[in-house]
Formats: sequence, C-alpha cells, structure tokens
Amino acid sequence: MTKDHFWEHQGLTEIAYCLEPDRAGEFIVRAHPLLPEFVNSTCVFPFTYGDMIYHNCISVHSSYDWCSLDKNFQGRWRYCTGKDPPVCIFPFVFKKKYFHRCTKESYILNRSWCSLTKNYNEDRKWKQCSPYNF
Repeated sequence: MTKDHFWEHQGLTEIAYCLEPDRAGEFIVRAHPLLPEFVNSTCVFPFTYGDMIYHNCISVHSSYDWCSLDKNFQGRWRYCTGKDPPVCIFPFVFKKKYFHRCTKESYILNRSWCSLTKNYNEDRKWKQCSPYNF
C-alpha cells in the first residue's frame, strides 16, 4: 500500500483506488508480469477458480488459455501450451485440408486453433492454441 493508492490484489491483476486529490476516485489497473519460474511449472488439473472447478485450460478473464499452478487458484498461473491437456493432434483434417500446425482458418476471433482428433470434420473437438504457438 502506498500513500496515494490503495491496492487490492485480484489474482492476475491489481486494482488501485486513487486517493490523490486531483485524481481522487480514479481506478488504476495493472497486470502482474508472468514470473519466469511459472513458465516451466506444471498445470494442476482439476483446479478451482472462483466457484468453478476446471479440468482443462481456460480463458476466463484472459484473451488466451491459462491454467492454475495450484489446486485452488492462489494467483500463480501460466499460459497454456499445446502440450497441456487436452493435446492438439497433428496432422488433422478440416474442410478437406490437412493441417500440420495450429490454424486461424474459419475462426472468427482471428485466433489460432487445433483439432483434438485426427478428423475435426467428424468429431468437432478443438481447442484454442497458445499465443506462443507451441
């Protein structure tokens, strides 16, 4: 806590309520940087975040999938990779084409995805790929 801000830890971010007279009432949000030791840590499944139990990576409050590093989320997390469950299967078939890596084809949010089976057309099982394209 500083003299002019009151910081409240909210998992992936911190929210500050500014107490400075000329900025009183403003909210300031800052994201926590991903610490290096978290990058190589193992995801814990299932994990609890809020009131929900998750059995795979999630994109709650994030543009990319992430996982908790603790059974009950304690603020320790990392982005998911293609090696985290469920795992991408390559090559996979989608619309008469074979894909050997994640694709953005037909995903309206312009993000990459992959199939979780050899034939997406038949099984329709997929996941969003990592922002790092692992």
